[in-house]
Amino acid sequence: MAEFVLAIDQGTTSTRAILFDRDYSIRSVAQKEFTQHFPQSGWVEHDANEIWESVLSTCREAMAKADAGAPDIAAIGITNQRETVVIWDRGTGEPIHRAIVWQDRRTADICAALKDQGRERDVIAKTGLLLDPYFSGAKIAWLLDNVEGARARAMRGELAFGTIDSFLMWRLTGGCVHATDATNASRTLLYDIHEGAWDDELLELLRVPRAGLPEVRDCAAEFGDTSAGLLGGAIAIRGVAGDQQAATVGQACFRPGMMKSTYGTGCFALLNTGDEAVSSKNRMLTTIAYQLDGVPTYALEGSIFIAGAAVQWLRDGLGIIDHASQAGAMAAKADTGQSVYLVPAFTGLGAPHWDARARGLLSGVTRATGPNELARAALEAVCFQTRDLLEAMASDWPGATSQGTVLRADGGMAASNWTMQCLADFLAAPVDRPHVLETTALGAAYLAGMHCGFYPGLDEFAALWRLERRFEPAMSDADRDAKYAGWKDAVRRTLTP
Repeated sequence: MAEFVLAIDQGTTSTRAILFDRDYSIRSVAQKEFTQHFPQSGWVEHDANEIWESVLSTCREAMAKADAGAPDIAAIGITNQRETVVIWDRGTGEPIHRAIVWQDRRTADICAALKDQGRERDVIAKTGLLLDPYFSGAKIAWLLDNVEGARARAMRGELAFGTIDSFLMWRLTGGCVHATDATNASRTLLYDIHEGAWDDELLELLRVPRAGLPEVRDCAAEFGDTSAGLLGGAIAIRGVAGDQQAATVGQACFRPGMMKSTYGTGCFALLNTGDEAVSSKNRMLTTIAYQLDGVPTYALEGSIFIAGAAVQWLRDGLGIIDHASQAGAMAAKADTGQSVYLVPAFTGLGAPHWDARARGLLSGVTRATGPNELARAALEAVCFQTRDLLEAMASDWPGATSQGTVLRADGGMAASNWTMQCLADFLAAPVDRPHVLETTALGAAYLAGMHCGFYPGLDEFAALWRLERRFEPAMSDADRDAKYAGWKDAVRRTLTP
């Protein structure tokens, strides 16, 4: 009998392969970083071939560490950086250009022009998304228009489009499967989340040929088998979900009103709204949390572009830390009498502002400000931005409230006790940290394992969710309100007039 499920967690800065056993315990992990390309200001690209090589090498390494062969693996689950786009040649599988990453802002003018034409209302009604460079559709159009001959080739059916999950499935199956799941499709600006289909009017609006798009399937479904020569034998691919939706599954947020927030490169909070696709009045996103047996479960989502990336900036840009784990200890030593704010709008601001042209701001700096204060400001910025999201969601939907909500937090930054306590303080709400922090990979593994019978149904899985620690708010209302007022003033100064 198979002993494991293999999760491929293809993130923004690294790829991980994790083997989970029947008890949802991690048996082995392999991780590999890959190159970030910044060809112009505001542009972010990845080499899709380098990503593919990182997937293959980490899968092989994780299997070797667990002494596992292909027959030992019941299924593969894939989770991915959602809005990053690749276009490749159907005949060779070779990308025609580097992947355009979700952080990339080169399509800001395309989105602004469509807004000026009054098209955003129609886009929101069908997709739940805003006209912002963050999403995939305009990126596809840019590639077709800017890579020589690409649009003509696409019209002849020679090219395939997709998010990273689609590209990986194509490569893993030897070109036999061109598919995606409903969560990734829901992030493209091309998919009607109410009808559950690619939409002809949206395709025409963004000038994306239907022939290049993948088939959309459930999150737990048949996605083909890997080519036998890749991993020592054919392995079934049975689960796919975008990273934030996979984390929602991994956190067992299956009831309406449950919320999770993942702190990785960016920060993404999803609030389960059940079978109701809530239309936001506060520029939150309406999205598909997961889809099983053809039935979508919806969520409100708040997207923060820069979270852990701010800590990376402290390390790589300023050189004031050697490891991300140092930031919390430094923040704890900061002078609390200083009111230093960092608004990390390095690639614009996400929810609830959606200002693609905003840029970062550091305020309140004095001669006494040093590395500790900068570390504190970077971590506090993540917590302030989360409060922005929760207040907007509470205004949108009666099932949510920014007071009394319990937030399930995960991702790399959730390992920091200082950051999680700060988060609870600024939210005035408890923050729960799960026993398994790798909830994104766990969600992908669970979807695949559930579909093939390796794991049980949703209720049984939810009952096994384990709390590692709860952080209770300990800050006074006066201090909380004063700090938050300073944050809102700093944000106001960054917004485009």
